[in-house]
Amino acid sequence: MIIKTVNLETVCGVTSRLPENDRPEIAFAGKSNVGKSSLINALMNRKAYARTSAQPGKTQTINFYNINDALYYVDLPGYGYAKISLAEKEKWGRMVENYLKKSLQLRCVFLLVDIRHEPSANDRQMYEWVSGNGYRPGVIATKLDKLKRSQVDKQVKLVRTGLGIGQDVTVIPFSAETKQGREEIWRLIEELTEQG
Repeated sequence: MIIKTVNLETVCGVTSRLPENDRPEIAFAGKSNVGKSSLINALMNRKAYARTSAQPGKTQTINFYNINDALYYVDLPGYGYAKISLAEKEKWGRMVENYLKKSLQLRCVFLLVDIRHEPSANDRQMYEWVSGNGYRPGVIATKLDKLKRSQVDKQVKLVRTGLGIGQDVTVIPFSAETKQGREEIWRLIEELTEQG
């Protein structure tokens, strides 16, 4: 995918109305600090357009990035960060739920999980919840560069088992450092957005 233009077009907070976009949307969900912003930067071919942070829970809004005036990457707030209040978590949850239920252009939700660890209860819940809302999530296993090559197959199997998914669900190992997996993700996005 050749990225010509990128524009952070809309930022939605808890009280914002969702934009009525007329182009396909691809959303990215994952635990705080799983590497969502790094992945989105890699997919946009930009170094630091989506703000990355070592501090979990930094993305507290839904960010819509217009890509080539053809589609949107939608960065959802991270979940599972322990240091925020229950009330805040509930607000975020409602905001994400509202988006997933109301977006008319959403084509796919990619769930990001850290390839080094078994998916958490939050990851499983998110996967089931997205599936339950009629979307077939793709799974991106981030932080691939932190593993030895010989460990990858075992860890992908752990991700599948942990999420309770079969071979019919795509799991793409990805590294923001080396960009390994990016072409595969782009291909999948192109297939999903061409189905219109």
